[in-house]
Amino acid sequence: MHPQLDKNRFDTCEKLMDALEECHRQEFLKQILGVCNFEKDELSKCLHYTRVNDAKERIRISRERQKKLQENAKRAEEETYGKNAYLKKMIEREAEKKLNQDQGK
Repeated sequence: MHPQLDKNRFDTCEKLMDALEECHRQEFLKQILGVCNFEKDELSKCLHYTRVNDAKERIRISRERQKKLQENAKRAEEETYGKNAYLKKMIEREAEKKLNQDQGK
């Protein structure tokens, strides 16, 4: 059986949902004998296609958001340490020199 069929979420499949519901409202024997299988298969394909496209869209949006976050982090680091993190490298070198001097004593 299908997950909750939310017509708002799966609006592209609404006609197929209605067709399957109408088929199921008909005689129970027809439903058991598989008269509704075509509608069910088409609805399954539509739901799968919609779910896959929604997932692709969410992934695309997530990647864009991640890219913006990385750009903001890089910009913040450049504002703090200068271009190519020059100041950070200098601080690390000075700390390394001091550590080497302290170990030499």
